[in-house]
Amino acid sequence: MTNPIHIVGGGLAGSEAAWQIAQGGRKVVLHEMRPVRGTDAHQSDGLAELVCSNSFRSDDANGNAVGLLHQEMRTLGSLIMRAADAHQVPAGGALAVDREGFSRAVTTALEEHPNITILREEVAGLPPEEWGSTILATGPLTSPALAEAVGALTGKESLAFFDAIAPIVHRESIDMGKAWFQSRYDKAGPGGTGADYLNCPMDREQYEAFVAALIAGEKTSFKEWEASTPYFDGCLPIEVMAERGPETLRHGPMKPVGLTNPHNPTVKAYAIVQLRQDNALGTLFNMVGFQTKLRHAEQVRVFRTIPGLEKAEFARLGGLHRNTYLDSPRLLDATLRLKARPSLRFAGQITGCEGYVESAAVGLMAGRYALAEAEGRSLGPLPPTTALGALIGHITGGHVEVAEEAERNAPRSFQPMNVNFGLFPPLERMPRNETGKRLRGPEKAALKKRALTDRARADLAAWMAGEGWAQTAAE
Repeated sequence: MTNPIHIVGGGLAGSEAAWQIAQGGRKVVLHEMRPVRGTDAHQSDGLAELVCSNSFRSDDANGNAVGLLHQEMRTLGSLIMRAADAHQVPAGGALAVDREGFSRAVTTALEEHPNITILREEVAGLPPEEWGSTILATGPLTSPALAEAVGALTGKESLAFFDAIAPIVHRESIDMGKAWFQSRYDKAGPGGTGADYLNCPMDREQYEAFVAALIAGEKTSFKEWEASTPYFDGCLPIEVMAERGPETLRHGPMKPVGLTNPHNPTVKAYAIVQLRQDNALGTLFNMVGFQTKLRHAEQVRVFRTIPGLEKAEFARLGGLHRNTYLDSPRLLDATLRLKARPSLRFAGQITGCEGYVESAAVGLMAGRYALAEAEGRSLGPLPPTTALGALIGHITGGHVEVAEEAERNAPRSFQPMNVNFGLFPPLERMPRNETGKRLRGPEKAALKKRALTDRARADLAAWMAGEGWAQTAAE
């Protein structure tokens, strides 16, 4: 009981894993390479730094899978959710955070915990065998040396995809004679008012010129090893979306529905750019869905053609970085251990989950699995009907569909995944209304989601009771 559990990587997954283990009474050594060695995406040496959006997405626990995951993590004592709730900023129906305050809260909690030691050093290769139980939570920016070492150990190559970063604009530089505050359909979320987004309208001519400028704009050049790396569809650069068709953006991040321009209420905008508050002071706003690989000078030129942003001053411009992840269904067991070396567990985006919350959720369970193992016990499998169980199930085996021999010369099918209701087992019976009549359309969809989330809560409570895990908020 004296040997600590080592964790490599101080992002959301590593931070959550460290917290779970330490709260369980076990010693933890957390290795974080920043600031000794930086990355292409991080800007600070804070733990759990958010490098892309500041949104944890929907907080609706009754109608959205990620909102349900939020609730489950709160129930299981998540540090990441505690810090997010304490540093939320208005974002309609989403849970968005002040990124600096959030990271500072996580860092402080871990630095002050008596069971946690933080070492600022790079772990360049595989952790030494004498470390024993170790969690690798190095994220999508895993160092090449470590990625190569894991590949050599498993005999499998890691996959990779590109992840792009959206620009952030100074609020005072936005022209409020053209822009206005409103959430889509006036929906108020946690800490919100129903007027949480800044909206910049475009007519058809402006939109078509903008799309043409995106496509023609000069992009960052790829290194040779990056040339064949695919994108993750959930985080496509905006110019890549534009290249898929002239109307793609109008049906994506620039859709004009649910919004009315108070400066010209009788005219319907053809497209709308939304900006979301990025810090607690409300001085910074990020461009929603505008992750990009345009060169910095091109970003300034093209984005200043957006009405309301003609004089925009950028606190940060967009960027691009390469992500790596494992063929987890083949390489990891049900408790996230590497089959080729069971003393190693993996957590976070390197496992093939996608998103801040999903990354932290996998870290939470990796920490709990490691804690249970160190105590000489095992956790029963999570119910697949829960958001956590569905996510872990996808990572550790839910996507193995093709026989090994048949797949040798075929593209690997396992891809990064956000939590979604498609990962949940179907309901045994579809919900009906009060008269027992089958439902159709939006009412059916809403009741189905409510039935899925009700089932998940009941099954998680039963699982926790069976494991002797008290329902609690993070302390």
